[in-house]
Amino acid sequence: MLNNRDMKIINHLLHSENGNQVTFKATPNKGGKYIPRYLIMHYTAATTEQSAISWLISPIAQASAHLIIGREGIITQLVPFNIIAWHAGKSTWAGLVGMNKFSIGIELVNAGRLSKIGENIICPVDKKQINKDDILIATHKNEKQESLWHEYTEKQLEVSSEVAALLVSTYDLLDIVGHEDVSPIRKSDPGPAFPMKSFRSRAMGRKKEDLDSYLTLSTLNIRSGPGTIFDMLSKPLPQGTHVTVLKTEGNWSFVQVDDFIHGLMDLEGWVFTKFLGK
Repeated sequence: MLNNRDMKIINHLLHSENGNQVTFKATPNKGGKYIPRYLIMHYTAATTEQSAISWLISPIAQASAHLIIGREGIITQLVPFNIIAWHAGKSTWAGLVGMNKFSIGIELVNAGRLSKIGENIICPVDKKQINKDDILIATHKNEKQESLWHEYTEKQLEVSSEVAALLVSTYDLLDIVGHEDVSPIRKSDPGPAFPMKSFRSRAMGRKKEDLDSYLTLSTLNIRSGPGTIFDMLSKPLPQGTHVTVLKTEGNWSFVQVDDFIHGLMDLEGWVFTKFLGK
């Protein structure tokens, strides 16, 4: 597993835990030097990293990103981090116009919004069929109707959050946002399948608030409310799971789960406080 304590950025190029530079595929779709201030997350809208890389290194695309992270967690760099990549297009954020000039872009291999053709669910771009276990039905935060979305893999999210944390610390980035935030009319990536809240929390680091971190002392049920009458939100949390207590009510604590558990990254719920410890 990659760990941001082992990964390094040398001369604005990412190096893995073994000290080797990650695969670099140069793209002509780039600008001049700049100082990044934000990180913007995207999905590729296609199902394979090969197709995404081929497209983004083609001059026809007139688009690129600094990194592409595949579904198995494999990282490919297209542009050094001190050079502008063309990933945001027409965009604004925090009073800035044209976010290419202010941000690092990461593309995650993910089909995004899916289409249903008969009984099959497919990626509308490359027409690949999506496994039913990899589909989420959700309403995008900028929309009002449900759609089908391609889920991200646990490994992909794990590696992405580690890379993001390294970028934040190296370049003192101000925030992490989605393409859907800086271009809300045009874009819907990274979409509702991406756990932005917990991803951002992990990568940016917690603010100095009065929040306490604990470990589960045994396998522990996590529920939708403070009591056994409430539904379980997932399979029990394993012993040794890291959680942060956000508030308490009687003998129950509302926690944010800080580990990747059962393929979930954005899990919050109620647990019995007596089974938490330092």
